[in-house]
Amino acid sequence: MGFSRTDCQFPSHGDNCSAWLYLPDGMVKPSLVVMAHGFGGLRNCGLEPFAELFADQGLAVLLFDYRGFGESEGTPRQLISPRRHVEDYHAAVTWARGQKDINSDKIALWGSSFSGGHSIVAAAHDPKIAAISVQVPFVCGIASSTPIVIQNGVGYFFTAVCSSSKDFWRAATAQEPYSVKIYGTPDEFAILNTRDSKTGYESLIPPGFNVENATPARIFLTMALYRPTNVAGRVKCPALVIAGENDSLIPIEAVKKAAAKMKQAEFMSLPLDHFDPYLGEPFNKVSQKQLGFLKTHL
Repeated sequence: MGFSRTDCQFPSHGDNCSAWLYLPDGMVKPSLVVMAHGFGGLRNCGLEPFAELFADQGLAVLLFDYRGFGESEGTPRQLISPRRHVEDYHAAVTWARGQKDINSDKIALWGSSFSGGHSIVAAAHDPKIAAISVQVPFVCGIASSTPIVIQNGVGYFFTAVCSSSKDFWRAATAQEPYSVKIYGTPDEFAILNTRDSKTGYESLIPPGFNVENATPARIFLTMALYRPTNVAGRVKCPALVIAGENDSLIPIEAVKKAAAKMKQAEFMSLPLDHFDPYLGEPFNKVSQKQLGFLKTHL
C-alpha cells in the first residue's frame, strides 16, 4: 500500500513532544495507533518496523518520544516517570482526535515493556480508546523489582534506596538530578541488569546512534510503586496481551493476572526473552499477530 511519514509535535503539559505521523497512502481518515517506547527508549530504537508495517497495511501511526527524551522538550532530561509518560499518551490521543485526516473514533494504544503498562493505564482512564495491544508489558512494580533484588542481593537494594533518596533530595533543593545507569550487565549497578538487559537493549540502538544510558535515580521508588494491574479491570476495550515465557524482567504470572482482569483480553504467551519481539522471526510473529488484532478492532 505504501505510506508517508511526517515530523510533528503535540503539546503535553507545557512542553512539546516530538513525533512521527505515518499516514497510509490512499486511505481517507484511517484508524490510528498511538505508540511510544518502554523504559528509557526512543522512537527510533526498534519501534519503526512496527509502525511501518502497520502503516503499510492501512493504519495511521503516531510514534512519539516522551517529554525529556530525544527531540521532545521537557526537563529533567531522561526522567523515566510513569505519571508523565501516561500524561503524554493522553496528550497524544487528544492531539490526534483533533486531526482532520484521522478517524477520531478509532484510536488504539500500543505499548511494549514499560509503555505496555502505560497503555493499560491510559485505556483505563479513557473509555473511548478502541483497543490496546501490549507486548511483554510491565504490570506490577513489586513483581518486576523483586527478582532483580533477589538476583543482586541486599547491597543492591540499599544502593538503590540511597540513590533514590539522593535524587529526591536534589529535586527538592532544585539541584541537578542524581542519575544511574538504565541498563547494564549482571555485575554492574543498573536498574535493568538481568542476563539479557545490556545485549537486548543495545540490539535496538541504530548503528552510530548515541543513546544516553542514564536516568534520575528516583525511578527506583516510582517503578516499585507503579502497578498498572490495579486498574486493568477498568480496561473495557479489546486488548491483546503478549507475554514472554522466558522474560527476565516481567514475570509471566503477573502478566496473566493483569490480562485476566480485563473485560475483553486475548492473552498470548510465546517462548521469548524480554527483547526478542523487536527482531527477526519473533518480530515477524508478534507484529503479524498485532496487525491482525488491530485491523479487526479498528
